[in-house]
Amino acid sequence: MIILHVLFYIFVVVISVQLFFYAYVFSKVKQKKDDAVNSNKPTISVVVCAKNEAENLKTFLPYILEQDYPNFELVLINDSSTDNTLQVMERFKANHSNIKIVNVKSIETFWGNKKYALTLGIKAATHNHLLFTDADCKPASNQWISEMVSNFSKDHQLVLGYGAYVKVKKSFLNKLIRFETLMTAIQYFSYSKLGQPYMGVGRNLAYTKDLFFEARGFMDHMNIKSGDDDLFVNQIASAQNTTICLSKNSFTESLPKNSFSDWMIQKRRHISTAKHYKQKHRAMLSLFYVSQFLFLFLSIALLSTLFYWEIVLGLIGLRYIALFISMTLAAKKLEEKDLIPFFPFLEIFLIIVQFVIFIKNLISKPTHWK
Repeated sequence: MIILHVLFYIFVVVISVQLFFYAYVFSKVKQKKDDAVNSNKPTISVVVCAKNEAENLKTFLPYILEQDYPNFELVLINDSSTDNTLQVMERFKANHSNIKIVNVKSIETFWGNKKYALTLGIKAATHNHLLFTDADCKPASNQWISEMVSNFSKDHQLVLGYGAYVKVKKSFLNKLIRFETLMTAIQYFSYSKLGQPYMGVGRNLAYTKDLFFEARGFMDHMNIKSGDDDLFVNQIASAQNTTICLSKNSFTESLPKNSFSDWMIQKRRHISTAKHYKQKHRAMLSLFYVSQFLFLFLSIALLSTLFYWEIVLGLIGLRYIALFISMTLAAKKLEEKDLIPFFPFLEIFLIIVQFVIFIKNLISKPTHWK
């Protein structure tokens, strides 16, 4: 009985922590109308780094080239591709004068390092304002550049956007991938609004060349294969220089993984990068994930013994009310409304998956990008 009492009191603390996150922290996914009112349209370089992405470039580059923006350059980086990526880029360049190609060849020191290729592309970019996306990304509208760029200002040199994944009907894996993406976005948008920006996604991210070179580019973490987006943001983002963009016309859509094993490999790589975040960011993320796991474990343990089951059920219900309120508002804002009915199931499955990934990463290192 003493053990059950201890578990019960721990459970109460865990619920309090969860309520803090869902009722307060994650309620910040919103953008006031006056947060993004910059009517200036600075010249901008859109940067796409591609490695063996010939088919995706054929499909998605037209959506970038059709953007309704007066003056933009498209920097295409061929990162040592072994397919006909370079030839596809050259065909597009032949028909569009605003395309610049940076052909990167592998060198032993930076073999397989996307950050090296990106650095060369950024150096080659003509304009100070840079907007990044991936080769398999499709802008949600022809206003993507305009919406993202409108958030630049004298103070704001870093803009965090939302990179969604294409919806696939009748696919649990697709819902899980999009739910995890939604949860991640809720966190980095919320913390940014609270003055603690800690990451962004390369599928939809903007910053200035000045900021990049002031931070010495990726030099502080060039030895880490991944993290060209989140580690860089973690390094240079502050409450003063960072803002977010939540306009639905500013979103991008990417192709999700088609198999659970491929997605697990991708997530292992992403989670392994997080250990290089600043200590305060690791602490706040760890607190949430530990509280998630303890909530699931202690709920099962206490309910299975019927120990104070009425109170336990009441606390679980209160926690889910807070979850549904904050996450429903965020899901509507980020155009992920179809996930709302599945929140409890997807959350439980994601907690288990993240625990498995944590164990796997302790045993072996994940592979780097493509």
